[in-house]
This record gives sequence, structure tokens and C-alpha cells, in this order.
Amino acid sequence: MVSNAHLRNPATTAPLSRRAAKRARLARLREEAEPVVAEERRTALRALLQHPLLVPDGLTAVAFALVRKHRSWLTDWFAHHADWSLVATAEAVRLRKHPPDNADGTRGAVDQRSEELFTRTRYVLLCLALAALERGDRHVTLARLSEAITLGLASDAVLGAAGIHWTLDQQSGRRDLVHVLRWLVESGVLRRVQGDEERLMQDRQTDVLYYVSRPVLTLLLAAQRSPSLQEGADFPALLEALAASLRPDTPDARNRALRTFLVRRLLDDPVLYYDSLDGEQREYLDRQRGSLLTELAEATGLHPEVRAEGLALTDLEGDCTDFGLPDEGTEGHLTLLLAAWLADRLRDGDGSAVSMDMMCERTSQLIEEHRHHWRREVNEKGAANWLTERVVTLLAGLDLVTRNGDLLTPRPAIGRFAVRTAQETPARLIAS
Repeated sequence: MVSNAHLRNPATTAPLSRRAAKRARLARLREEAEPVVAEERRTALRALLQHPLLVPDGLTAVAFALVRKHRSWLTDWFAHHADWSLVATAEAVRLRKHPPDNADGTRGAVDQRSEELFTRTRYVLLCLALAALERGDRHVTLARLSEAITLGLASDAVLGAAGIHWTLDQQSGRRDLVHVLRWLVESGVLRRVQGDEERLMQDRQTDVLYYVSRPVLTLLLAAQRSPSLQEGADFPALLEALAASLRPDTPDARNRALRTFLVRRLLDDPVLYYDSLDGEQREYLDRQRGSLLTELAEATGLHPEVRAEGLALTDLEGDCTDFGLPDEGTEGHLTLLLAAWLADRLRDGDGSAVSMDMMCERTSQLIEEHRHHWRREVNEKGAANWLTERVVTLLAGLDLVTRNGDLLTPRPAIGRFAVRTAQETPARLIAS
């Protein structure tokens, strides 16, 4: 018979009891920490989706710290689901996103202060400025940078033939440069040491001293291949080559490519329309839709919407998107009213294209109706034209309309918008 006397010995049972209590406490701590860790990871992931480049100071400081804390999990998640790479250093965090459609130009760079979209000239100035900063020193002045840009324009006959002409002697040229410099400062590439580029608008001789953050500058380019190694004059083909990856040669690799393509569409595009998919993509989505949407919703906190025309991951919190609708301000109100007008046409069975002239005419009518509580600039001559242009850019960026020249075709997702009177709106929504 085996004796159990040693189990009842206080000298041996006490350590066992303490170890069991310690394990129980650790288990409780892990159970309590799991929701906190999940929420931190979700917040960090959402921050990267909205701001793929984060720096450790300014408005992105909190998000930067969270991403650094959970960088291993985030790196694995983005690599597995979207085949995007994440680089996290002490100076910057960079999510190298690759858009599913390289030809999509509906969501370009925006000057945050004026809310103006970058023009072709500003993109050229930005590229020339980045090239000059890459060759330059740790510090640069505004005067030296503008000189390098001027020399770059003068030495490239292709830019001149394309109609790119720029000079600081004109106020429009100075405004273009100020917007580019503001973008570089907001991105963390440049840090002001002395002076302010805003004064350049009034004073042609204004100079500013900047510190160049080379780690951020190095991480700025998101491309699979080096641009300097690509040849050819066809820009779409060059752009495709920069983001090209190996073609899948096995069934498993093909399925993974289909999955990452759909994840990129759901994470990066406002709407995934079924009619934009080929047969193989649609078949895979039909098979995997349930598990795919569940995984993405759990990780991102985005709300899946499944409709007859397609899918969308909706940001109910409003902190994970570059464009929002509805939005505040004059443009936000006008955008909602024009979207509802187009949606009403669609609901009445009229899905025909609308001309920009019709949009401007409708904008003029809405200005007359709401001019007293919209900002003063809407009463200026020609305001309907530039307001309509901004609204159309926003609607196209949200994939609510397709623009072809001066014609706009409403897309099915615009049908979710409608104007309701105060009598139709619940009291709790009126008060909010």
C-alpha cells in the first residue's frame, strides 16, 4: 500500500498551496489583460490604416507608442492578411501599403490647413524636393531647397514639355511650395529650426531653416522595387512595376493572393463592389466571406455591411478614415445634400450620368437656400464651381460616384444617404 502521509505534511503542502495561488493570480491577470491588449492592438491597427507613417512626436505620438509596443503582432497581422510590411524604428513607423488599384487617383494628398488637393505641379515639386533632400545634408534652408527644385525643373526637358512651369516670383508658385513644405513638416520629414514658411506668401525673401529627418525620409517610399531600376516611358506600366510581386504558381499561393487582394480592397477602399471582381475573385469571396469579414471586424473594430451590390467595412467611430460623410462645415453639409439628391434620382429609377453643369446648378440652388448659415465665401462669384469640384472629389473618393470627364455616374452605395425632415427624425438624433 502506498502511503499518502507526505501529502498531509504542512511542510510540503504549504509551498504547493502558494504556487497554486500564484498560478491562479497570474491566470486572472491574463484574463483581465486580454481585453486591454486587444483594444490597444485594435487602436494601433486603426491608426496605421489612417496614417501609414507615424513619428514619435506631435499628433501621432500616442499611436506611435502603441504601434511600437505591439509591433510584433501588427507586423505578423499585416503580413498574413494583406501582405503589407511594417517597419518600426525609434524614429518612425511605416506601414508599406500597396493599393489594390494603382490607377485609382480619387484620394490624393491634401493640404490639411486649406483642405486643398495637391495639383500636378505640387506633386512634381514634392518629388523634386524629396530628391534634393536625399542628396543634401542634415540641415537645409528654404532658399536652398527652392533653388534645387528650380534647377531640377530646368534640367528636365520632359517636365517642361508636359507644361510644368513654376517660379517663386508668382504668388501661386509660392503657395504651391508652402503646401509642399507643410506636407513635409506634417509627415515628419522636415522639422522647423528657425522661421516659418507661411511668411513666404507675403515676402518673397523669406527663409526658413529645417532639420532633415533622414530615417523618416528613407521610409517614405513604399515600393516593392527600386524606381531607378525601372525602364520605359509608359507611366501606368512603371507604376505597376513598382508594386509588382511574384506571380503565384501553386493553388495555395493563388488562394493566398486572392485573399490578400480582397483584404486590401476591404481595408483600403470605401466599398468593394461585386461588379469590380472577376469570376475567380467573386467565387473565392462567396466561399470565404463569413470568416474573412469576421476576422477583419474583430481585428479592426470596423463594422461589416453586406449588401446586394457589394461589401464595406464601415468606420462607425470616425477615427479610421481620411474622408467622412456626413461631415461638419459648409462642404460637409453640401456634400450630404448633393449625395442625397443623387440618391433620390437613383431610387426613382434614374441611374443616368449627371453632368458637372447640372451639379453646379444644383449647388447654386442649395447656396441660395442655405447661404445664411454657410460660410461667407459661398456668396462669392463662381463659388458654386469650386464648391462642386470639391464635393465631386469627395464623392468619387468615397466610391459613391464614378467620374468620366464632366459626367458623373451614381454608384449603388450612394443610396444609403437621404435627407430627413425634423418631423421624420427621432428626438434622440435631433438632440445629438
